[in-house]
Amino acid sequence: MDNRELAIMTGGVLSAKKAEGITVLGIAEQSSFADFFVNATAMNERQMAGLTNEVEDQLAKEGLIPKNIEGKPSSGWMLMDYGDIIVNVFLPQQREMYQIEKIWGDGELIEIE
Repeated sequence: MDNRELAIMTGGVLSAKKAEGITVLGIAEQSSFADFFVNATAMNERQMAGLTNEVEDQLAKEGLIPKNIEGKPSSGWMLMDYGDIIVNVFLPQQREMYQIEKIWGDGELIEIE
C-alpha cells in the first residue's frame, strides 16, 4: 500500500469511528517533511483518545508505527507522526483556531469513501 492509499485508509478509520470533518490533504508539493495530512475533529476528549488509539492499532496492522505522538486529549489537539503521513485530531475549538486546511489550502484535497 502506498502513502496515498494509507492516508485514505486512515481517513476511513477515522470515519468508521465517527470523527467529523475528515480531510486528507496531499502536501508533497508544498512540504519537505510529509506527503499527506489527515485531519479530523473529535467532539470530546474521550472520542479523541478512541480515534487516535484506533488509528494507531489499524496502521500497526499495516506495519506502521508512529515516529512520535504529540499532545493529549486534554490539550485539544493530538498529532500522530507517521513520517510521510501526519494525522491531526482536534477538538472543535482547536481546529478552528489552527485552521490547518486554510494554511495548507494549496494542497490537494483528496476524497475519502
